[in-house]
Amino acid sequence: MSDVRLGVLDLVPIPSGSTAADALHNSIDLAQQAERFGYSRYWFAEHHLNPGVAGTSPAVVLALTASATSAIRLGSGAVQLGHRTALSTVEEFGLVDALHPGRIDLGLGRSGGRPPGGSAAPPKTTPEVVDGRAPNGLLIPPRFSFEHLLGSPRVALQRKLLQLPGAESQDYAEQIDDILALLAGDYRSPEGVEAHVVPGEGADVQVWILGSSGGESAEAAGARGLPFAANYHVSPATVLEAVEGYRAFFQPSGFLDKPYVSVSADVVVAEDDATALELATGYGPWVRSIRTAEGAIRFPTPDEARAHVWSDADRALVQDRLDTQFTGSPGHVADQLEQLQEATDADELLITTITHDHRDRVRSYELLAGEWRRRGHSLRAG
Repeated sequence: MSDVRLGVLDLVPIPSGSTAADALHNSIDLAQQAERFGYSRYWFAEHHLNPGVAGTSPAVVLALTASATSAIRLGSGAVQLGHRTALSTVEEFGLVDALHPGRIDLGLGRSGGRPPGGSAAPPKTTPEVVDGRAPNGLLIPPRFSFEHLLGSPRVALQRKLLQLPGAESQDYAEQIDDILALLAGDYRSPEGVEAHVVPGEGADVQVWILGSSGGESAEAAGARGLPFAANYHVSPATVLEAVEGYRAFFQPSGFLDKPYVSVSADVVVAEDDATALELATGYGPWVRSIRTAEGAIRFPTPDEARAHVWSDADRALVQDRLDTQFTGSPGHVADQLEQLQEATDADELLITTITHDHRDRVRSYELLAGEWRRRGHSLRAG
């Protein structure tokens, strides 16, 4: 347990009353602080057409952040391959690695221009969940259906605007293989033509696969011996399926000789439980805006959040996320993170925290790092 490190997942959220520029300055500052606190890595998510999220291009934001930091690993959580090519992905991350070698993680995900469906069936393993709890007591809520979200007009428009007219997404597994081959310098087209990416070929970039289930993403990571990041904060109902699926598919490789798992969690830490709950008040309306397919709103103040009139449908839409957000004092939240780690046997935990005030967000990460270290856990490799 002492080797379980902590990382950061940042969506570059825009608080109400702020601008995208403010959010970007805040994220760069938070990355600098996270480096000082001892976090192992700092990842940027990719989201589009969300008025409350400024993280549209992980490669651009991590390039800016790399120039403002010196040691912490930086990466994508994740690049959405559905609207990209293998070449453009390797070129972008190769450029950043050329100036910041040995610090870049390339996290790959299925979503983006890729339409819903087409996932591989997960392996026939059934995680032991009784009355909504894992054997160690971790809450595993009922499964949430994303079909209404994936089929919404806004998401359809996003796919249209991200992709060139008439273009089709490449097969996901094939795309991952092309990225690995371009990075390694051994890419050959079906006709035998070589391609060499400069900069990019030979880059000291660590490739990760991100996934929410035990299906195609877990298989792609496991079969290639790549590290895998599972999303408890996005899809808590399927986190055990995801990590078990990955381990079932895993084959040793030149990257790893055994499975390596990171698991994400939504967290808000303050000096006491009551303060943390107050800081997290805006989380419910913010999640609702995402799950109604309206697009993430600017993160509200507690007073703005309390003004929201909740319907039964609203509450049902966000209940699993509210129930699995870890909020409270440093000791309380660390207990919950240790429970998550035990249930998933994670090698790392990836922490995502959003509060309206940037200072509260920085303080949350500081308090958690201090408590994690006090318990004898390491935050960073080495």
